[in-house]
Amino acid sequence: MLETSARLLRLLSLLQSPRAWPGSELAERLGVSGRTVRNDIERLRTLGYPVDATRGSDGGYRLAAGSAMPPLLLEDDEAVAVTIAVRNVARSSMAGMEETSLQALAKLEQVLPARLRRRVRTLQQYAVPVPADRPAPAVDTGLLMTLTAACRDHERLRLDYTDHAGAVTRRLVEPQRVVNWGRRWYLVAWDVDRDDWRTFRTDRITPRTPAGPRFAPREDPEGDAAAYVAGKASAAAWRHRARVTVHAPADAVLERVNPAVGAVEAVDEGACVLVTGADSLDGLAVHLGMLGFDFTVTEPPELVAHLRELAARYARATDQSSPAASSR
Repeated sequence: MLETSARLLRLLSLLQSPRAWPGSELAERLGVSGRTVRNDIERLRTLGYPVDATRGSDGGYRLAAGSAMPPLLLEDDEAVAVTIAVRNVARSSMAGMEETSLQALAKLEQVLPARLRRRVRTLQQYAVPVPADRPAPAVDTGLLMTLTAACRDHERLRLDYTDHAGAVTRRLVEPQRVVNWGRRWYLVAWDVDRDDWRTFRTDRITPRTPAGPRFAPREDPEGDAAAYVAGKASAAAWRHRARVTVHAPADAVLERVNPAVGAVEAVDEGACVLVTGADSLDGLAVHLGMLGFDFTVTEPPELVAHLRELAARYARATDQSSPAASSR
């Protein structure tokens, strides 16, 4: 059984989580009786921590929202998780976050016990990331807050958007979600003038003021804003596109195709159409070969020709009577 002071800190740590804790579960976690839990709750209230209690099947104890908490009641794994998260933010594309994140890590070290401080420092010193292949465009954190606030408040936005060719257009949108994919951030929004969903890279957005009126919220496009962005962003980068008939049920193909790689359309119980693409014909051929199902390609012509060339090359590789094989 924990000593009273340690037990109270452990109890506070549990009550920080956003849920109600039944007294019986707290007793089990702390290794004490239900009566001891009730006494500890009263001690916390005496110390100034407002602990709410609710009855019923969903009831229990929880710390009131906005309560002042003692410094960082973190378990070992929680301290490591926070360190990794803050370091990832420091390496992210969010402008100005590197210095702020390092300051936060320094403050974290100051309030941690010596045992945890050593673990955190070890992680910082000996865990190193592989640098990104190319720098990601910087994203203004103030802009992210503006966009997410507009999503929360269902408030229209007026913005200037610069496309990949450098052309600027004025847009009136109803923001839905801000999606982070890799080192880039995207705004998913309903484009009022185009009467359809659109994705916008946040580093190409210049918001204009004042903001527009409020709007009625919608469901996410295709039921999942993140999957929608993955599909749209990938398709925008494809140099080669293909419609491929896969001789397998759509559900089976969907298990092997990430939404970022392509869209699957059912034809009948035993076949479907895969709309996909890649930056190179080789990449597209490899992707199709790894599906694990028979398929038929009719377009584009350059992909058909490339697959025939690969098929002939593979056939020669396994034909022991061919001149190439006998010369080895």
